[in-house]
Amino acid sequence: MEKPAAHYFDAQPGVASAPRTVAVNLRDRQFELTSDAGVFSAEHLDSGTKVLLDEAPPPPASGTVLDIGCGYGPIAITCALRSPAAQVFAVDVNERARELTRANAATLALANVDVRAPDDVPPDVRFDAIYSNPPIRIGKAALHELLMRWLSQLADEGRAFLVVQRHLGSDSLADWLNQQGFPTKRIGSKASFRLLQVHARTPA
Repeated sequence: MEKPAAHYFDAQPGVASAPRTVAVNLRDRQFELTSDAGVFSAEHLDSGTKVLLDEAPPPPASGTVLDIGCGYGPIAITCALRSPAAQVFAVDVNERARELTRANAATLALANVDVRAPDDVPPDVRFDAIYSNPPIRIGKAALHELLMRWLSQLADEGRAFLVVQRHLGSDSLADWLNQQGFPTKRIGSKASFRLLQVHARTPA
């Protein structure tokens, strides 16, 4: 994951708007999204996000999918395109990011993208799949809190797919998730990125 501007995980970005177009070129499809200053990887599709979208298993054909930290929407939009019968929740603390994801979904006529602030997602929703390029640089404690919240909402047979750079602690994160009762293994590697698969927490 690239080095972010410090403001992309703020609720209100402290930089002026500067819209731009980002090309998303994946193995199975190509499309364009509108990005803006103050959101993660505003100028281009992040390398880790591309690894996640090209290498992770596809989302379920139906059910409920979550994108943690949606930014301007590349993960949520891709999941919605690949699984039009699934409901895709796109979650971000950044208001500008949420507005961009809503606009991008509307431009692509995707009615199955549900964009929300984290606190607007009901705690009883269970996700069949979670996809995320998690914000490692928010700090270990905040990252652990974020992951515990959302992974605890995995359905019993659900799986999460996380992409993390090796030098930013992918192996130690996998070890920690296993210690928390979430069976985790590496299912792929590309360049400096590790793709982790996480299952729902095992009963105590």
